[in-house]
Amino acid sequence: MLLGSFIEKQLIVFSPSKANIMILKVYTSLLLLFLINFVWTRTVRQVYDDLDPDHWSRYTSECPQECFCPPSFPNALYCDNKGLKEIPPIPARIWYLYLQNNQIETLSEKPFVNATHLRWINLNKNKITNSGIESGVLSKLKRLLYLFLEENELEEVPSPLPVSLEQLRLARNKISKIPEGVFSHLENLTMLDLHQNNLLDSALQSDTFQGLNNLMQLNIAKNSLKKMPLSIPANTLQLFLDNNSIEVIPENYFSAIPKVTFLRLNYNKLSDDGIPPNGFNVSSILDLQLSHNQLTKIPPINAHLEHLHLDHNKIKSVNGTQICPVSIALEEDYGYYGNIPRLRYLRLDGNEIQPPIPLDIMICFRLLQAVVI
Repeated sequence: MLLGSFIEKQLIVFSPSKANIMILKVYTSLLLLFLINFVWTRTVRQVYDDLDPDHWSRYTSECPQECFCPPSFPNALYCDNKGLKEIPPIPARIWYLYLQNNQIETLSEKPFVNATHLRWINLNKNKITNSGIESGVLSKLKRLLYLFLEENELEEVPSPLPVSLEQLRLARNKISKIPEGVFSHLENLTMLDLHQNNLLDSALQSDTFQGLNNLMQLNIAKNSLKKMPLSIPANTLQLFLDNNSIEVIPENYFSAIPKVTFLRLNYNKLSDDGIPPNGFNVSSILDLQLSHNQLTKIPPINAHLEHLHLDHNKIKSVNGTQICPVSIALEEDYGYYGNIPRLRYLRLDGNEIQPPIPLDIMICFRLLQAVVI
């Protein structure tokens, strides 16, 4: 009826003298309606049509009653926000398992007996303790790449872990201990997140991170460290140490991590005396964050540095000639074709510096795009 009414209206709008235009209009409308209906039908039914009826029936029967198995994503199992106290049996086809925001306290081997293809497990925001993790349950998941155990009740890094892991997220637990050798076989791990735990300096020994040969990001922010951690993996690119109580940067500390690019030391207790003369004059560092410390002057930096955060310290003045990583006179000789400093962003607000920005700052850092003062 709707389509007939639509065509009838089209016939009324156009006069007989425009019959050809009227016919074209009707055919165009009909074609458009057909295409819309076809696309909509295909979109809705595609996931069902692509699955063999027998397979779809098997998927439905295998899906745990408490969870959701999306037909468009048959390798995923959604059991999040269900108030679960234990993990249901995981079907063999599952690669991605979502169990966050539940009341789970234990990890036992039984639910994972058939789940030999798991790549991703999200167990954030549960009540899992170390005593609740059955021995060997994690290491037997030999294809697991991503393990999320944030916001649980862990007091130490769980062990043993699957050697296949690429990302391990253990933030916002109560971890104060890292078992000896727990990372020694995790050569594939690229990201380790331990921020907002209870780690002391004593928990980080010289061999703690041994074996993490491909680690690129290490986050130990919001712990209780007073010293820079020992023996950071050499390939680390991003090192996050915010919100600790670090006071001193050891001499030549960053020579052991020659690839470090992003360094965050915000909210620590660094003073001028705690930083060696060339402590941050490191060519690999592109982003250096030293906000909310106790510095009274800008430490020497490298010409390759692009972002520098020094807000909320005790800096009273800025001398561009002194902090410029190259001679201003030499820079003028080479112009834009020489080794001019690459600093693009400089944050100095929350100090005791009064505007305007000294001219020699702009002369030195010609690529500056933003200065917050």
